[in-house]
Amino acid sequence: MFQNYIISQKQNIIGGLCDLITYPSISKESLDSHFPFGKACSDCLKYFLNLADSLGFRTKNIDGYCGYAEFGEGKELIGIVGHLDVVPAIEEDWTYLPFTPTIANGRIYGRGTIDDKGPVIASLYAMKSVMDYVKNNDIKLNKRIRLIVGLNEEKNWKCIEYYKQKEETPTIGFSPDSDFPCIFAEKSVISIILKEPLPIFNSNGIFSKINQPAIHIEEINCGNNAINVVPKICSIVFSIRKPLIITSVISFLKKTIEKYNYDIDIYKIDNNRIKLTSYGVASHSAHPELGVNAITKLIIIFQDLLKECKINIPILSKFCEYIGDNYSGINIGLNIEDESGKLTLNTSQFYLEDNIINIGINLRVPVHTKPNEVISVFEEKFINNVSILGIKDSLFIDKNDKLIQTLCNIFNESCNTNLEPIAIGGATYARAFPNCVSFGMNFPGDKDMCHQVDEFVDINKLLFACNIYAKAIYELAKD
Repeated sequence: MFQNYIISQKQNIIGGLCDLITYPSISKESLDSHFPFGKACSDCLKYFLNLADSLGFRTKNIDGYCGYAEFGEGKELIGIVGHLDVVPAIEEDWTYLPFTPTIANGRIYGRGTIDDKGPVIASLYAMKSVMDYVKNNDIKLNKRIRLIVGLNEEKNWKCIEYYKQKEETPTIGFSPDSDFPCIFAEKSVISIILKEPLPIFNSNGIFSKINQPAIHIEEINCGNNAINVVPKICSIVFSIRKPLIITSVISFLKKTIEKYNYDIDIYKIDNNRIKLTSYGVASHSAHPELGVNAITKLIIIFQDLLKECKINIPILSKFCEYIGDNYSGINIGLNIEDESGKLTLNTSQFYLEDNIINIGINLRVPVHTKPNEVISVFEEKFINNVSILGIKDSLFIDKNDKLIQTLCNIFNESCNTNLEPIAIGGATYARAFPNCVSFGMNFPGDKDMCHQVDEFVDINKLLFACNIYAKAIYELAKD
């Protein structure tokens, strides 16, 4: 019904996505009313709305926070909710430049191809195919279809909260920001910071108390890693004081790193300063098993050094005891599991600010466990050290719900499969609205490239997803 149109629009679909990728739309919250999330996000939104307008949709820029493209008539509103902001990308890590779209091996490479610019473009052209089909066949739909795009999804969701204050809530809908066949449950998301002040030195570098520690942390850097990304690099610079000998410290570190078999470099800056750099593999925080955490390994090595030197920084020793290089929560007693899956824990941030050590942790919590139950466990173990960054409540819809069944059936019929709806650890805009679930765009068996180096979308699957979305929009609109 829609396939021929979508195939005819192949180059336009590819071109629209490639154009969106060129905007480095990393959300940067700003007090500038013209660019609440930075100019790149604003420009990306304007491009999308201009494209939608050229395709014949009604469009609206909602004060630079978000926007939408809409067609149809009627009281009921079907919402498709995606986002145009992306997580950061370090150019030298990529085979292809992250914000220069590259077509190779039947794929489009670039930041946002699968999260979430590719799915947004697929949804836009799916809407276009339905709009033209009903017009050409004189079919009357009594519902409106609106594609809502935000600019702050990867951070604090301020874009979608602004939309909810200013605009109409969809009656029903989906978010093309996860997996097929359909999502019935999304774990709750908790982000916390563990904080502890370091001993204070005066401007001359002299410890203000009598017992001067032999090791002093000068700098911690994890490359501004996002809270929802497994960190791929982290470094710490520290100075040593008598009676420690730098050669002995380096020798101990080499043996310890070798024992753990961690990928950590040691660099002697001068006669009393050392830099340790830990290397990992980035992945989405919802899938820590796909990455290698650079922060946890660095903390473990550094804590072993502190212990050897009889130096106690309580937050680091507690971290190694209760968390360590583990993402299941078992060390802190949070190895929880239900029908939505297991709890996962990602140590995503580690930095020194105003002489305070900060360790950022992102948790994905099974749907039948209350977030406060998890937080209370951390507060019990890390007394007076826990600061809550944010909580996103879980989403749970019965597998037999009509929306779940409708979308799942459309996918199964399109792919000649018989798959059941699934649960995920990711947080999508589906949980921002009632009667909304996540639907695609990753296909079963696909490697999840969200937040990863060399992020890509397969062109054939992009077009196939567009066709699936068109069927879903039509089915929901005519129902």
